[in-house]
Amino acid sequence: MSHNAASQTSRDPSPQELRRVILASIAGNALEWYDFFLYGFAAALVFGQLFFPAGTDPLIGTLGAFAGFAMGFLARPLGGIIFAHFGDRYGRKNTLVATLTLMGGATFLMGLLPTYAQIGIWAPILVVVLRVLQGIATGGEWGGAVLIVTETAPKDRQGYYSSFGQVGLSGGFLLAAAAFYLAQRLPQEQFMSWGWRVPFLVSILIFAIGVFIRSRVPESKEFENTARQGATQRLPLLEVIKRHPREILTAMGLRFAENGGSYIFVAFSLAYAKYVGAPGDTVMLALMFSFLIQLPVLVGIGALSDRIGVWPLYLAGALGMCLFAFPFFWLIDAASTVSIFMAFIGANTVCFSLMNAVQPKLFSSLFDTEVRYSGLALGHEVASVFSGGLSPLIATALLSIYGASWPIALYLIFLGGITVFTLIASRVSRHWREPALAT
Repeated sequence: MSHNAASQTSRDPSPQELRRVILASIAGNALEWYDFFLYGFAAALVFGQLFFPAGTDPLIGTLGAFAGFAMGFLARPLGGIIFAHFGDRYGRKNTLVATLTLMGGATFLMGLLPTYAQIGIWAPILVVVLRVLQGIATGGEWGGAVLIVTETAPKDRQGYYSSFGQVGLSGGFLLAAAAFYLAQRLPQEQFMSWGWRVPFLVSILIFAIGVFIRSRVPESKEFENTARQGATQRLPLLEVIKRHPREILTAMGLRFAENGGSYIFVAFSLAYAKYVGAPGDTVMLALMFSFLIQLPVLVGIGALSDRIGVWPLYLAGALGMCLFAFPFFWLIDAASTVSIFMAFIGANTVCFSLMNAVQPKLFSSLFDTEVRYSGLALGHEVASVFSGGLSPLIATALLSIYGASWPIALYLIFLGGITVFTLIASRVSRHWREPALAT
């Protein structure tokens, strides 16, 4: 991995500057992912019936809703390419304000949509169009939010500081889950009529808060140094493909366990629990609890990565997901409060956290500053199409065909195996090395 002059310059941010950057990363990520996760909950609980009706089998409608879910992932690489181009050429800060604006508008409009019973085929079409806009916004979000922290933080504390951005991601899920949990307290008829819309409509207020916070954050130090030296690239996307092809493939492979697994554990698990008759309230509470206790766990793992490196932690998370694939569904099948909580704590708080906490530091270390946003966009977002975008759809199809969880567990092991192979191959080939460790 090469390092340019910009990344070698002294960078000693003040405590106040670091606090502002971290707050912007947490808040912006939380608000962006709150919007994105809302569709996942709605797809599992509402959209199949209201926007994708298909006969008497509820799984078929859910399958259609998750197909719309996948469309958002198909759009993420496009969003990554568009926003990364401007982020690598003109800076991270303004790009992040633009992604948040697009996401907030699309989510608010989704809460206003008429249903299939009201406008027929236009209902699912409009849902998918807005989902695509969400995907474009999300594709440009993660890389910029990561870089504005990792390019400002001291090199030997990147794991610790960048993990706060991932706290924002989990916080966004927690907000979305809490919003849907509260909406479900309404009588079923009211929830299906208008209650599900409230979490989407609230996003307009969340958007205003996020834009205010992000407009006050300073630009990334490394990018400022790169721009000052005239080292920005005219076509950063082409440059990163030419300069870092193996690193892009490495980033893609690392995403399968983390991204594909997490959307089975989060989005599909709601549909699965409903299918096997597990109590829906308990499942939602367990999900929220697992993400609540995940918040400090992420920061602790990030700090640990500054001491022992990111490689062993990411490997432990991917292997853990493979080993926990079958027990996860067995615990949900048991349908007791204790077993359901154990399932989500094991999957989300342990396995997912080990990978998610160190991902910003790991991915940022793969690419040079002047093409880093584009490298993250390609590696992170293209892989999301084939991992998180398809995993709930594939899992629902497997459940519909086999009526059992074992094919889904095998699919989880397959996803984890891709990431384990990528980690081992990257270490053996020596084309990637650990980022700086604390001394």
